[in-house]
Amino acid sequence: MSQPGMHEAIQPEALKIASKSRRRSSAASTCSFSSACFTGSSDEDDISPREKRQCNSRGYTDFCVKNVTNHHAFGRREIEIAEQEMPGIMTLRRRAADDKPLKNANIVGCTHINAQTAVLIETLIKLGASVRWAACNIYSTQNAVAAALAEVNVPIFAWRGETEEEFWWCLDNCVNADGWQPNMILDDGGDATHLMWKKYPELFKGIKGIVEESITGVHRLYHMSKTGKLSVPAINVNDSVTKMKFDNFYSIRESILDSLKRATDVLFGGKQVVVCGYGDVGKGCAKGLRAQGCIVYVTEIDPICALQASMDGFRVVKLNEVIRNVDIVVTATGNKHVVTREHMDRLKHGCIVCNMGHSNSEIDINSLHTPELTWERVRSQVDHIFWPDGKMMVLLAEGRLVNLSCSTIPSFVVSVTASAQALALIELYNAVPGRYKSDVYLLPKKMDEYVSSLHLPTFDAHLTELTDEQAKYLGLNKAGPFKPNYYRY
Repeated sequence: MSQPGMHEAIQPEALKIASKSRRRSSAASTCSFSSACFTGSSDEDDISPREKRQCNSRGYTDFCVKNVTNHHAFGRREIEIAEQEMPGIMTLRRRAADDKPLKNANIVGCTHINAQTAVLIETLIKLGASVRWAACNIYSTQNAVAAALAEVNVPIFAWRGETEEEFWWCLDNCVNADGWQPNMILDDGGDATHLMWKKYPELFKGIKGIVEESITGVHRLYHMSKTGKLSVPAINVNDSVTKMKFDNFYSIRESILDSLKRATDVLFGGKQVVVCGYGDVGKGCAKGLRAQGCIVYVTEIDPICALQASMDGFRVVKLNEVIRNVDIVVTATGNKHVVTREHMDRLKHGCIVCNMGHSNSEIDINSLHTPELTWERVRSQVDHIFWPDGKMMVLLAEGRLVNLSCSTIPSFVVSVTASAQALALIELYNAVPGRYKSDVYLLPKKMDEYVSSLHLPTFDAHLTELTDEQAKYLGLNKAGPFKPNYYRY
């Protein structure tokens, strides 16, 4: 593997047959149901990319992907398609390219690797950053996209179907590289932050800022802050308005249907579904499924969210009350062991179980790896699990994030989140010393509004402008921000 300092990222130009057998939980597999999940020939599946020495057409070797030679052209087309549906981040790229606001920023990225994320990665490079990237999920990487990034000299370490050990190896290769020292982290789940803080404390001290976009990672950051372990400032993008109200709702509302349909061919009309959790993700799931004719139940621990669900017309129940009758179980809580082995023992035959939260802890998958149960891989990321009495449960993506494992997500909504992430990185990297302390911050309201404004031209939307008299009456600047920080959209 060559030293990363010797190369610069180049700007881009234009099932297996199932067998009833016990498998390791991270077994590699291909996806033949979506071009966006393209992984190529299954002949390579049993060969780990770590065992192959690859180089791109320019002789660059500082990467580890499934197959750079055969896949990069297809991946480039996927990225170009995503660019057409991501107006906000592309506008930001054009406006800031000359200023290079991320010049000399060395960013460790740990996110999903798909066409939409590739647009963000190449935008950060265009804005002056040097990056090293790994996947935050062992099943969500689009191999062709990873190959396309490797082809233009992006140090990327990711492939679909990594083992847990390979996952940490990839991330370690991003963090600890000869001749390159990170000074920024873009995280999705907190794994890059955790690895650097625990294994490379000296490197962690050199970090200027962390940007985190998942509820799991945000919880870890707040815990670090409370216990005095967070020595750098961080921006919580997950709870920014543009992430919560758009990515966490609109994207989920559509992608839950896409992932279930692609993975199982299920007919939604008349199905009984329980959605565990009624935050923004749960709201998107529940409303999307009800619109298709499902009978939807909701479980909640928060009385405010429970009241929202009730007034939205959903029956709020305990999981034990409906577990025997439902056809689909969807978790969206960010918690652990929401669906236990006891729950799964009581499921009806053929029930589909999946997770829409970031962490794979919501469904107690480990409890299913017992001798009396038989696993059968029937499609990519689709397992049939058989009980001794013949009952079968359909498990999707082994409890990991189902929409990014079994389908694709709407590029336009990802553009909103990607724009917020880029602006958060720019803000932290360029902040004057002392502006941000070692704590967790929300994205400034003005940036949320700017991100939204980047996407309005797509809809030919025209904002009303305040008159001087109106602005004075409301006590606002005519250019915003227009709502106080405590306003809940």
